[in-house]
Amino acid sequence: MPFDIRQLRYAIAAADHGSFYRAAQAMGVEQSTLSRSVLKLERMIGDNIFNRSRAGVTLTIAGAQFIRSSRPMVASADRMVETMRAAGQGRAGGLMIGHYNSVSAGNLRATMLKWRQDHPDVDLDGVEATRSALFAGLDTGEIDIAILLGDANHDGFRHEPFWSERVIIALPTDHPLAERKLLHWTDLRRERFLLTASDPGPEIRDMLLGRLSVSGIQPEISMHKTSRESVLSVLGGGFGLTVICEGATGVRYPDVVYRPVHGEQGATRVEYSGYWREDNGNPALRRFLAFVRDRYSLSFDIPRA
Repeated sequence: MPFDIRQLRYAIAAADHGSFYRAAQAMGVEQSTLSRSVLKLERMIGDNIFNRSRAGVTLTIAGAQFIRSSRPMVASADRMVETMRAAGQGRAGGLMIGHYNSVSAGNLRATMLKWRQDHPDVDLDGVEATRSALFAGLDTGEIDIAILLGDANHDGFRHEPFWSERVIIALPTDHPLAERKLLHWTDLRRERFLLTASDPGPEIRDMLLGRLSVSGIQPEISMHKTSRESVLSVLGGGFGLTVICEGATGVRYPDVVYRPVHGEQGATRVEYSGYWREDNGNPALRRFLAFVRDRYSLSFDIPRA
């Protein structure tokens, strides 16, 4: 019959205090309970751990070696228990965030950095993919939460608006509009736009069509099967302009400048929302949702464990 961790704790306490009585007081148990447990442990291992006398207890040679070996075992068990407890409370474990936006700047980057700082025991990871792939990951449980542009319902997932960011126009430094500190949509009606065909390119295209289509005339928009970074890298050659969100402004490209674009009500902003499964039992997700809610002064309810 194997011994248990409690027996090891009692034996270590007795060795540290040199007395069953003082060890029992420290452990908050009856002396008879502790001494019987240690005696049972000695019978299991087939040797005495302690020499007993009226003055207390001292370790035998074999007992000293046994206690030395027991200490890391108990410490390891304590760490395992604490890890499980922390994971259950969302203070440990893992959290997978899905997105299709740049995290070089903006709220997503700031949120992830602050979360990692406040929750160093949680293994935070991110995956960048298309909207459909992220929803598939949510459905299978590979992704805990997806943070996406816009605020649209999606069957099977809970969603809440998280934050907004400014819409930014990226243009060559030699473009006439580059001299301005900010732009208006009316300044852009005759411009040519280059967008990536991958997400969130189609959503940005729809925004441009809504903002710039006038009297049946639509803006010139060219969709490219390349990355956002590749589109930005060719703007300096005078191929056109592109539209990014504030989160992508942390990376600079040669001969490219960023300018915010305004409408009638001021700076144009786009909303970001979080999507997750209501039945996701990951405690770290619940803590992350509470973290976002508090950070951005939101009011949505958090799913219970």
